[in-house]
Amino acid sequence: MSTSQTMPPVSRRTASLRPATLGIGLLCLIILIPVISVLVLATGDTQGVWPHLVRNVMPSSVGQTLGLLAGVGLLSSALGVITAWLVTQYRFFGRSFLQWALIMPLAVPTYIAAYCYYELMDFTGPLQGWIRALGDFERSGDYWFPEIRSLGGAIFVMSMVLYPYVYLTCRIVFEMQAGSILEVSRVLGAGPIRLFRRIGLPMARPAIAAGAALAMMEAFNDIGAVEILGVRTLTFSVFDTWLNRNSLAGAAQIACLMLIFVAALVYLERSARRARSYSGTNSAAGPTAKTLYGARSAAAAAACALPVLAGFAAPVGLMVSFVSRRLEDLGDGALLKAMGNSVLVSGIAALLTVACALIFVLSSRNGRALRIRQFLVRIASLGYAVPGSVLAIGTLYAFSAFDNSLDAFMREQFGISTGLLLTGSAAIVIYACSVRFLAIAVGAMESGYSRINPHLVPVARTLGRSNLQATLQIELPLLRRAAAAGGLLVFVDTMKELPATILLRPFNFPTLATHVYERASRALFEDAAIAALAIVAIGLLPVLLLGRMQGGLVDAAVKVNANKKTSGPGPA
Repeated sequence: MSTSQTMPPVSRRTASLRPATLGIGLLCLIILIPVISVLVLATGDTQGVWPHLVRNVMPSSVGQTLGLLAGVGLLSSALGVITAWLVTQYRFFGRSFLQWALIMPLAVPTYIAAYCYYELMDFTGPLQGWIRALGDFERSGDYWFPEIRSLGGAIFVMSMVLYPYVYLTCRIVFEMQAGSILEVSRVLGAGPIRLFRRIGLPMARPAIAAGAALAMMEAFNDIGAVEILGVRTLTFSVFDTWLNRNSLAGAAQIACLMLIFVAALVYLERSARRARSYSGTNSAAGPTAKTLYGARSAAAAAACALPVLAGFAAPVGLMVSFVSRRLEDLGDGALLKAMGNSVLVSGIAALLTVACALIFVLSSRNGRALRIRQFLVRIASLGYAVPGSVLAIGTLYAFSAFDNSLDAFMREQFGISTGLLLTGSAAIVIYACSVRFLAIAVGAMESGYSRINPHLVPVARTLGRSNLQATLQIELPLLRRAAAAGGLLVFVDTMKELPATILLRPFNFPTLATHVYERASRALFEDAAIAALAIVAIGLLPVLLLGRMQGGLVDAAVKVNANKKTSGPGPA
């Protein structure tokens, strides 16, 4: 009797959940098509290319990749941690400006920074020109100058624009630390260096791991900077094997090796965060900043200003000087076409990712939707960790297979040739960028959804609203700001994306990124300065948004701690 009474509700719930779960699973499968295609393509015939790659290409590529990742991880971590510690623990000249200016290098893509530094530090560039003029030198052998086209040069350039990932995460940790911990340590005789080494650094290790992993993933994805700086990483090997050796299967096998690298980076980052977790106290105040004077103040200001100068001011200053000499190119038809294509691709990708993120987040937040949907959302968000070159290979293979199958079917059934409907269009670029940056939109939407009172929808249901009505009338209006932030971040990242666009774009479909790459690869970076400066200017938008969001997060944490203190002790 009891069984017959309880079974119908369970079966109705299962029936109501199955279509939604299947729909989410289907959408997740569409998003994972590139990765699946790469795995399938890697089993194909490499036409004798793979033995050559194993003997002559892979040892050097793997070594250069490991060296680049290790160097970028260490240098960006050092810069990010030191600058974050200084701006949170001390007051010095220019601190209020530098604490947000330190984020600005994120607006400069790695490949644009590499092109700028190549122009600045080449033999014919201004730096070596000044050295020759001051020392009355005639040849490069008459003096020593660091070689920018080297692994060390690539590590330096990339770290100068990627360290803000570590700076952002560590600054939040340092500002949210309870001031009492640091004050007690000072009373017990801990000096500045010991305080940083024994208290600050251990508490920030999970944040360092997270920021360094993001910086290394960005360096791993790069193709423009490593090419101009002469570093042959796995990403460049994919590009070279595909286009120059005409072996898509060989490129796919290298891409599979890259996926192993990415999985290792993600595993290490998550393991570091699981291994060490710290909880704050109920103190409403953060650390008390100590005021520095004289030489110490100048030293702290210089330490924080140098990364900003190297990562933002130097490349932007060079681009501005180039643009000032090429103002007549502002109306160039090729530039305007590239800008229009970039806006089109980035705008559609932003809309698609926000729509998919909304579907994923709303479905996974449903009280009955359960772990399987949340798992599918996490799987679908892995695209951000996959390098653009890997996504390009899988996307091209899958779309070309679809186009060829459709063409064969239409020829057989109706005698009509459809040709390459998707492969030769901008749709393939939009799809690849949407897959790659979906995680950004999902993260922004989840952040916005977490701020919605969970009791609003149940109250609406008691007032007679259906789930759909509650979503449309309550949840969607409250998610508008999160959707706008996520869409903006995806728009800008798509605008800057180079590996996927350079490999997938159809003929005569330039974007700002490819416009810069094509001219810089022919040593004509001055011709691409306007497009490069436009990318950087657009990239400043999410940087300012990040700075504002970070300040709001810290303020909110302080208010929460203050409320805890006034209302009595609570759970840790």
